[in-house]
Amino acid sequence: MDPQGKCNGCRNGDGFDVPITMAFQPIVNVADGSVFAQEALVRGADGQGAGEILRTVSEQNRYAFDQACRVKAIELAAGLKIAEAGSLLSINFLPNAIYEPRACIRLTLTTALQYGFPLKRIMFEFTEAEKLDTAHLLNILRTYRSMGFLTAIDDFGAGYAGLGLLSKFQPDVVKIDMELIRDIDKDKVKRTILGPTLKMLHDLGIKVICEGIETFGELDVLRDMGVELMQGYFLSRPSVASIAHVPPLEQLMRHPIKPSGQDPDPGRMTVNG
Repeated sequence: MDPQGKCNGCRNGDGFDVPITMAFQPIVNVADGSVFAQEALVRGADGQGAGEILRTVSEQNRYAFDQACRVKAIELAAGLKIAEAGSLLSINFLPNAIYEPRACIRLTLTTALQYGFPLKRIMFEFTEAEKLDTAHLLNILRTYRSMGFLTAIDDFGAGYAGLGLLSKFQPDVVKIDMELIRDIDKDKVKRTILGPTLKMLHDLGIKVICEGIETFGELDVLRDMGVELMQGYFLSRPSVASIAHVPPLEQLMRHPIKPSGQDPDPGRMTVNG
């Protein structure tokens, strides 16, 4: 680290010059219809999908990319009054783009202060699809928690991190990978796997989000299994630089029709998007 608090990786990495914006997709509490969080998903400023943007990210510029996504997400979320609506802002981050957590978080803190966005309303998600140094990841998560941020494991069950990580650190939220959710209403094996997983996470005091909900059948079965927090096209598609409409809970229960959305790109900020 240099005298100004910048680590060598932060100082020596390439810049990220591709203009970006964010789409927001709600995470809905299907027990009462409220929006638990709005997840920020990267998009190109000229309408490019996440995949096209992610192809421009390299080992040399991933730090700058990660920082640019955080700044844009907070800037837009503040303007959309996400915190005032009682929702969290969920930001995906790249663990391998963080060299020293306390140095690399400074721009995030400065941006939140600049726009008046409360730190307690920010949740950081990381995907477990990228092979990680567990000690480094734990350092990041513990540092973020000490600063008042919420933490979440995304795509749980699909990658490298998992039960071993949970034994060392219990995040506030775990998002179940959508592959386990797809057609779960028609697949007894998936229900048999998910049931004990939900109980384990509940016993650990971890909130569960099931993502990738695309049908009423999936929602209905998951609700019967005790899941309250859900995300997916059935509830609402991402909306670019705006808050997506979430149909009233009663309408979803009466009319199992996938709502239309403004953003057709399901891609995410993270490497697996």
